Amino acid sequence: MGLTFVEAVVASHDVGVSGSGPPRPGDVAWLRPKKLMTHDNSSAILARFRSMGATRVADPSRCVIVLDHDVQNKTPSNLAKYAAIEAFAREQGIEFHPAGSGIGHQVMIERGHARAGELCVAADSHANMYGAVGALGVAVSRSDAAGIWAAGMFWWEVPESVRVVFQGRLPEGATGKDVALLLCALYPNDVIGAVVEFDGPGVAMLAMDDRLTISNLTTEWGAIAGVFPGAGGVKADVDASYAATIDFDLSAVSPHVSGPDALSRAVPAAALAGERIAIQKAYLVSCANGRLSDLEAAAGVLRGRRVAPGVSLYVAAASAKVQTDAEASGAWGALLDAGAVPLPPGCGPCIGLGAGLLEPGETGISASNRNFKGRMGSSEARCYLASPAVVAASAAAGFIRTPGATGTSAPEPCITRHAIASWSTQSAAATTSGRITGRLVPFLRDGIDTDALCPGRLVYADGASRDDLARAVFGSIDPAFASRVRPGDVLVTGARFGTGSSREQAATALMAAGIVAVVAESLAPSFRRNAWNNGLPAIERPELVKTLRDRFPDASAAAVFTDERVTVELAWLPAVARDLIAAGGLDAFLRARSARRDD
Repeated sequence: MGLTFVEAVVASHDVGVSGSGPPRPGDVAWLRPKKLMTHDNSSAILARFRSMGATRVADPSRCVIVLDHDVQNKTPSNLAKYAAIEAFAREQGIEFHPAGSGIGHQVMIERGHARAGELCVAADSHANMYGAVGALGVAVSRSDAAGIWAAGMFWWEVPESVRVVFQGRLPEGATGKDVALLLCALYPNDVIGAVVEFDGPGVAMLAMDDRLTISNLTTEWGAIAGVFPGAGGVKADVDASYAATIDFDLSAVSPHVSGPDALSRAVPAAALAGERIAIQKAYLVSCANGRLSDLEAAAGVLRGRRVAPGVSLYVAAASAKVQTDAEASGAWGALLDAGAVPLPPGCGPCIGLGAGLLEPGETGISASNRNFKGRMGSSEARCYLASPAVVAASAAAGFIRTPGATGTSAPEPCITRHAIASWSTQSAAATTSGRITGRLVPFLRDGIDTDALCPGRLVYADGASRDDLARAVFGSIDPAFASRVRPGDVLVTGARFGTGSSREQAATALMAAGIVAVVAESLAPSFRRNAWNNGLPAIERPELVKTLRDRFPDASAAAVFTDERVTVELAWLPAVARDLIAAGGLDAFLRARSARRDD
């Protein structure tokens, strides 16, 4: 049996695989990435790095730091943090890009750091974007990044692969953003924890910017990575095995809008126009759709027009280079002439930081990649996602609409499943014993995201206490949770738990609130990894969730605090998770590993 793309990349980057023979799903490998990108979180990563006893970065040539998230924050404390990060980069010889350079992922693409066939990681969930150029882009946690700085490697469980076969070509007006939104809505549970390989004759019909957007949003789809192989470098073998194959007809795609507040619902933009959903804010921002072609598409809609009264349109280029190119092309000027408010190149409102956030009662439409409740401002606001052209047309009209008359069709779901060995935690071999017993707390909503677990305002607040984190858990979707949870509780939850950001606080906030284990129908890969790296057992048991759904129908709306006890068997976890939990997390695990090596 041949190798999938991800298996081939693992084989070329590993420094030790648990299995014998070629890497297969479920094997745990220690991998040495070609590049690691960190951003504002470098400050917190540095603290983890030092906690491991490290003083020198193992290979600075493999590391890049780009300040991009909180770039509008000019407070003395944030400027001091930025200065300390820059000083560390200079001291260690790490390539450094200051605030205003752009979003890290875009900078990585522009600088050629992500290359076909190579493993390129980032301490940010949208590392998937590197897959557009044929790299294996993988998100890692802050703990992982500290370990890569210290030892040059990180652990990784080889995932399954799902093949997406594109047929046809996109009609005029349809974009890669529409493809990504439809994939998230049509197949919400089909690629969780897998690497997606995009293939088929339709790939050649997609522009590079469309590929970048599609790869970027595979994060929201629940995949570990989304790759367009064939741009050179590593390719899958013809006899490789896939968990599933999805056939997708590009020619049936039209402009779509997702939301509000979730990507599980995508509606043709032309159909929504009749509802005249009023908006107050619109956004042309983010690493998903902040490139030159995106700004030019929006400018083409807005030339000679003005943003509607009562609507604010915010625009930020994905990088300083993109903004310079947009200024030269006239797109930037056209947007400003239409009334757009310029923001510096960076993340800004996409992460809920800086100017232009949604206020209570407002509705926004954004060309970004996430519309989780409360992510871009108030949890009492609503947010939709769409392509730059639809965002621009909506800003000009004052309500959600498409730039012109388009069809309302969408590809019919078409998926073929293949019976191969599952890599999920349920099939892990049990080699040790151990159990955790606690009060049963079902909260059976699907798709609970990381913004609900830890809001953006705390992610880059390095001084946030455990109490701050504990009080914020589920604040946007179940405000009573923090006052009712008790130390020792076991949280049982639905599908795609922890979807969204790679923020490590999504796991540590639950621990601060007293949760001792998480049992889910399925886990988002970044949350699962962050939980294990911080010593929190996180396990997939869909059969238990199914049983509890029948018993606790109200648990889909809010957590139910029972008087029952539930036992979690640690033997359900794979060996790497048990080792990390036994050590008390990755920091302690790496310290012990280093001590054994020194002996």
